[in-house]
Amino acid sequence: MDRIVPEAARAELLRLSRWRPWEPLLWLAAFAAPWLLPGQALRISEIAIVALFAVSLDLILGYAGIVSLGHAAFFGFGAYAGALFAKFVMPEPVLGLAVAMALSGLLGFLLSFTILRGTDLTRLMVTLGASLLLLELANKLDWLTGGADGLQGVVIGPVLGHFAFDLMGRTAAWYSLAVLLLMFLLLRRLVHSPFGATIEAIRDNRLRAMAIGIPVRARLVVIYTVAAAVAGAAGALLAQTTGFASLDVLAFDRSADVLLMLVIGGVGWLYGGIAGALVFKILQDTLSAVTPEYWMFWIGLILVLLVRVGRDRLLRPWTWWRT
Repeated sequence: MDRIVPEAARAELLRLSRWRPWEPLLWLAAFAAPWLLPGQALRISEIAIVALFAVSLDLILGYAGIVSLGHAAFFGFGAYAGALFAKFVMPEPVLGLAVAMALSGLLGFLLSFTILRGTDLTRLMVTLGASLLLLELANKLDWLTGGADGLQGVVIGPVLGHFAFDLMGRTAAWYSLAVLLLMFLLLRRLVHSPFGATIEAIRDNRLRAMAIGIPVRARLVVIYTVAAAVAGAAGALLAQTTGFASLDVLAFDRSADVLLMLVIGGVGWLYGGIAGALVFKILQDTLSAVTPEYWMFWIGLILVLLVRVGRDRLLRPWTWWRT
């Protein structure tokens, strides 16, 4: 009997990690989009980047239950790390991406110890404070970061030495989508592993997880570090595909927007960040074109409907009359 339960749990984790029939079609459509819609290649690249950023937040919010208002700290740190590496070391984008991930992960490891204690409100303030400190630091170190003018003169070499970035943005789009897919596969394997199961157990009941022998503090440090590294990768992608990094990457708006994406797409499943990023960017572009001054009002109204009606029922309006 003791062996039946672990075997059953392992089989369930393997089942969850398998691809559904529609998933390859979804990713094939995503990679075909820059070719089918060449005029939207840069927009596709941006959506892929913010989707990766949202997925990184979902790791700590949806799976570990760690609330954060300062996740832009890692996004911005990765952006500056990638841009500075390209400007002062070498312009190779893949190596720069790896360096930005490593440095952002190290920052996440150091900051992870600040969120191990306290309530959700405490974590909100601590994460927000860390992000604001990095923002002010980047502003003051203008000799390095460019300050309010941004870090300019960043030149990015061809991806893997062969695929140069073009003005239409196709290379940027395929590069961003490739990184998103790779990270998605790795994170999917992580969350559907025994480690991921322990993270969800900590989210559901931390005291019970401690009682059954799960090393809660160590697990939270690891997942926070991984999420920081992935967010840093998203920031580095933005800097590499635009050739620019500014204080905007560390702004509070970044953290707020990525939270809105998860509200739209749903937390606790990796596709939620991707779906939320796609819907949010489409809504942002469409509504800002129609009502440039009041587009946030309409997004706020949609969020109210999501909370009041529910995501599933909002997609099925014929069920609204039910209680």
